Amino acid sequence: MVNASDITRADGLDAIDHKIIAALQQDGRMAFAQIAEQLNVSPGMIRVRYNHLVEMGVLRIVAITDPLRMGYNTMALIGIKTEGEKLLDVADRIAQLDEVIYLILVSGSYDIIAEVMCRDQHHLLQFLTDRLYQIDGVRESESFIHLKIVKEVYF
Repeated sequence: MVNASDITRADGLDAIDHKIIAALQQDGRMAFAQIAEQLNVSPGMIRVRYNHLVEMGVLRIVAITDPLRMGYNTMALIGIKTEGEKLLDVADRIAQLDEVIYLILVSGSYDIIAEVMCRDQHHLLQFLTDRLYQIDGVRESESFIHLKIVKEVYF
């Protein structure tokens, strides 16, 4: 029997797909059998849907590390202004830097926002002076050091 909540939504996913995703967001290692039991469907159905979600690029299971426990005690957001028409080239070069964990093009005061993880403030200074500022097209930047992460969601 098909419920109205099981009908495919505009994003191409139905309620069961969303429930599978929600379960895996709580515990990425949850067994298909356990998810199937929660949703009252077969484990085979969960396996097929999981594989489809992965193939579509909707779902990706990754290990999330705790930067502090890995020796990265300094995280910062960096607002970056670029010169003229070099925005995409600059973004591509910044994205290649190991310390950069998140990079977005934005509107507003900055052209690019980068999130970086560094071992300490000395490493952050070294990253800024020896790596970021050496990229042709980086005009200026402003750094915002994370003092405390109050909320972190993986959607």
